[in-house]
Amino acid sequence: MADVLPRVPEDWSRALAVIAHPDDMEYGAASAVARWAGQGKSISYVLATDGETGISTIPPDEVAPLRRAEQIASCAAVGVTEVEFLGLPDGLLVESLDLRRTLTDAIRRHRPDVLLSINHRDSWGGPSWNHADHRVIGRSLLDAARDAANPWVFSDLDASAWNGCRFVAFSGSPAATHGTDVADTLDAGIASLRCHGIYLSNLGGAMADPDEFLRTNARSGGELIGVELATTFELVHL
Repeated sequence: MADVLPRVPEDWSRALAVIAHPDDMEYGAASAVARWAGQGKSISYVLATDGETGISTIPPDEVAPLRRAEQIASCAAVGVTEVEFLGLPDGLLVESLDLRRTLTDAIRRHRPDVLLSINHRDSWGGPSWNHADHRVIGRSLLDAARDAANPWVFSDLDASAWNGCRFVAFSGSPAATHGTDVADTLDAGIASLRCHGIYLSNLGGAMADPDEFLRTNARSGGELIGVELATTFELVHL
C-alpha cells in the first residue's frame, strides 16, 4: 500500500494563485481555496490570459469578456474577490524575461506567503500532453518567485523585493507530494467550476460535467492522504 501523503501546510495567511486561463484553478484546486478562504486566509488570483482562444466556435474578441466575467463569478463562489487579468495572448505564452518580469511584479505587489498554480509538467500522467501555457506559467512562476526575492533583479519595478514565499503548490500534478481535505468544500468547488458555463457548454466530454469529474478526482485524492475527498498538490519549496 502506498504511503499516505502529508497535508498541505496551513500555517500561512496570504496566497496568490497565478494561472494561465480561466477555469485552471476550478478543475480541482478551487475546493481547497474554498477551505482556506473559510479559514480566513486572503487569496488573490492573477490570470495570464483571458482564455480567449479556448472556444473554437466563438471569435476571441467575443470570448474574452465572457470568460473574464465567468472567472470573477467563479472566484466569488469560493470566497475570492481580488482577480487580476494580465491580458497576455492565450495559447501563445512563452518562457521569457518579459514574462518573468511580469510575474515578479505580481508577486512583489501581492506579497504572498504561498503561491498556487496548475500542473506545469509535460503530462497529466500516462499518455497525455499538458497545455503549453500551463507548462510555461508554472516554470516561469518558479523562476519569478526567486526573482521576486532578489532586490538586484528587476530592480526598477515599483514594489520592493519580496522573499516571503514559502512554497508553490501545483494542483493536478502527476507528481503530487501533498494533499488537502476538501470534504466540506467540494460542493463549493463544483459550484465554482459551474460558473464557467459558456466554456463548459462548448467543451464536451467528461470534463464538461463538474460534479462527476471533480468528485471522481477528489475520491482518488482522498485515497492518497487517507480521507474521503481531497485535492492533491505538488509542493516546491522556495
